[in-house]
Amino acid sequence: MAVDWADRSVGVLMDEISRGEIKLPEIQRPYVWKPTQVAKFVESLYRGYPSGSLLFWRTAETPQTRAVAATAPTLAPVHPPLYLLDGQQRLTSLHRLFTDHAEAQIVFNVETEKFQNQSAATKTDRRWIRVHDVINPATSMWRLVGSLVEAGLPLPETSVEERLGRIRRIAEYRYHMEILHGLPYEEVAQIFVRVNSGRPLKTLDLAMATLSARWPGVLRKLEDEAEYWGKQEYGDLDVNFLSRALAGAVLGRGLSAWSHSRLVAATDAQLDQGWAVVQRGLRHLVPLLKNNLGLTRSDPLPSAVALIPLVVLLGERPDEALPPSTADGILYWLLVATISGRYGGSTDTVLGQDIPAARDTDPVRALLANVGAAQGKVTVTADALRGRNRESPYFFLSLLVAQANGARDWWYATVIAPGREDGQRIEYHHIHPVDTLDEVYSKAEINDMANLAFISAKANKKISNKSPKTYFADLKEAELTAHYVPLDEDLRTPEAYPRFLSRRRDLLADAMTVLLDRYRPDWLDTAAPLPAAPTDGMELKFTLYESGWDTGRLVAAASGPGVAWIGSVNMSDLQTAVESAGDRGIDADLEIAGEMVPVRLVEDAVEIPMGPFLVTGTHAEWAQALARERASAQPLSRCPSIDTAQWTTERIRFPVTSTE
Repeated sequence: MAVDWADRSVGVLMDEISRGEIKLPEIQRPYVWKPTQVAKFVESLYRGYPSGSLLFWRTAETPQTRAVAATAPTLAPVHPPLYLLDGQQRLTSLHRLFTDHAEAQIVFNVETEKFQNQSAATKTDRRWIRVHDVINPATSMWRLVGSLVEAGLPLPETSVEERLGRIRRIAEYRYHMEILHGLPYEEVAQIFVRVNSGRPLKTLDLAMATLSARWPGVLRKLEDEAEYWGKQEYGDLDVNFLSRALAGAVLGRGLSAWSHSRLVAATDAQLDQGWAVVQRGLRHLVPLLKNNLGLTRSDPLPSAVALIPLVVLLGERPDEALPPSTADGILYWLLVATISGRYGGSTDTVLGQDIPAARDTDPVRALLANVGAAQGKVTVTADALRGRNRESPYFFLSLLVAQANGARDWWYATVIAPGREDGQRIEYHHIHPVDTLDEVYSKAEINDMANLAFISAKANKKISNKSPKTYFADLKEAELTAHYVPLDEDLRTPEAYPRFLSRRRDLLADAMTVLLDRYRPDWLDTAAPLPAAPTDGMELKFTLYESGWDTGRLVAAASGPGVAWIGSVNMSDLQTAVESAGDRGIDADLEIAGEMVPVRLVEDAVEIPMGPFLVTGTHAEWAQALARERASAQPLSRCPSIDTAQWTTERIRFPVTSTE
């Protein structure tokens, strides 16, 4: 391997991008920086902070490339291209800034020397000036300084000129460059993987880099397929999903640290066959979901990853008629796997169990055995729905049972079909409006799944803050019962709200069990009823106590059959640990209830032991749960005194989306 060293100014690099002399190989991930990150980056350059080096590859080959997420090349190339391996986010951000890209409208406060994205407020405040206007060579610096001084800035003219000059000199900032040459694409891809392995580049991104080198053009295949399914309203079958599905079809399991070498070792025939399995499997599975389950769109499904074993099953199945019992069994497994939270945590480990089962001689039975449903009838109980909210997988079932029961919107009388456009778009809304409850009940109680119905925004606006005692009079009994709303008139007041929740849970639980029975293959053994999930009847409640001078403590209380535990954790420490694990892949330790516990990123899930539970969820799901608690925080003075209560026995996996 040969390495050349060079250094070039930002201005020269921008010209090379504009001439198409810097390109992105297909192994690169997409541009992901937000305007806030761009603003911080520009501030670093303004202050002269180090911002790393750049890594390029020079080759006589013509590798597959992906478009730079900036203005397309506008000038003719002068030199052969260099392929950028490390530095895409920085150079793309700079090129957007220099070419006045609509998503890089960064402004500078000449008085405070702060940078941020343009806003309505900064447009009317003359202290803020667009960075592009400063770095644009066509701009007269003399006139720019004069206009700012005339605006009444409390700064000497020399200070204004010096600050704007530092921005203009960003074009002179020099980057150290390492240029690899004499290497084949496959080896360059391995270098790319290693260079990025210590950064927030996910396993999926690394696998795609490996696949791109091993099988040039794969990204275009995935993007075309994703576009096809997006038009079918199955947008969750995106490039990420298809990458996982392809890896599953080729490797027989999910992605992991060793997947990269295994993908490199795959033959062309294995990759071609794996892709054919994915395409064929989806073309059999999606119609089954749409026509037999009523899932006209992919977004209500809590986890699209759960579809991958079924894609493999149907994609590798012989080209013969699908028995109705097999079709039902496939959907039954999907429903049970979903409500049991099987794909709510470390999905790649679970794929390593379910993909082999999908290849069994009796695949449906093998899959059902993996979720403990090969024997016994799976039932949903009212206790299983207690405390669940719209993030719970049971909420998905509540949509399906409403559809199956002929539920219609309370304004347009249209059937329940999420995704409708404009005013007829079906959303979820509170049956007992928030305004009638918020002075008496907690946020968790108000947002209980049993208080949510699928109606349009127009219907909800008509209801406004009216009590069911009032607006139910405008609805027919059939319109209520179709949504499993109890008809008892004594349940329509705020005082009766707890009893309303209890009664509606009974109705929903019975309907969900009937739905499961509808798809349960008749060849399954009959035995004692089984719970839908091991966490049925279990609850984990979060309550945040904080003040203006303290980040506060999050109190976690677990309860359920044979379980009673309470503990607390510093909210700031918890957020830092979740951020470090979920966004940067850095494991941490956290003190909860006087015990140091590990915070780990296991594949895509952040796992944190809390008393009897191993609470798990993606970084986004954790962030949403913690933001929910911040929005309903109580004064720190109300925080109860909690005895240290460490947990010494085995923990049960519990999704953070099921916390209250």
